[in-house]
Amino acid sequence: MNCLECNKELSYLDHRNAMDSLGVELCAQHQLRMEKLVQQNNTPMEAIQLYYGLKEVGVQAMLEWWDGKKSVDIAISRVKLNIEIDVEYHMMTHKQAMNDLEQAMHSFKNGFTTIRIPHVLIRHYLKETVNNILGIMEGLKANIKTI
Repeated sequence: MNCLECNKELSYLDHRNAMDSLGVELCAQHQLRMEKLVQQNNTPMEAIQLYYGLKEVGVQAMLEWWDGKKSVDIAISRVKLNIEIDVEYHMMTHKQAMNDLEQAMHSFKNGFTTIRIPHVLIRHYLKETVNNILGIMEGLKANIKTI
């Protein structure tokens, strides 16, 4: 059991605390850093899990990236992909849907594609979600090359 950020060997207690708190293996220092990020930006735990899932397969992503208008849960700038994690997708109102549509419009105007992923997919199907994002990235790379 090593920290996913610095590769430091974890004690059982550090491992257990990080898994209970964030669902990923982090040393006490990096766990504290992520917990501050969660408090400051209301970052979903699933965004952190997806970030490390993507990192594990070699994707250079950024957590809580500022796009000029808002903070994006995960951004993959190489292919201009923004990923938002929906934690309350089952209770969407027309106002929230319109806000999502406007945010997607602003992203497109800036050359970015925004996808929204329900948190339950990450919680229960992390590997499949990561594989699908890799497929989306391949498609975006192909489109970038043709432009």
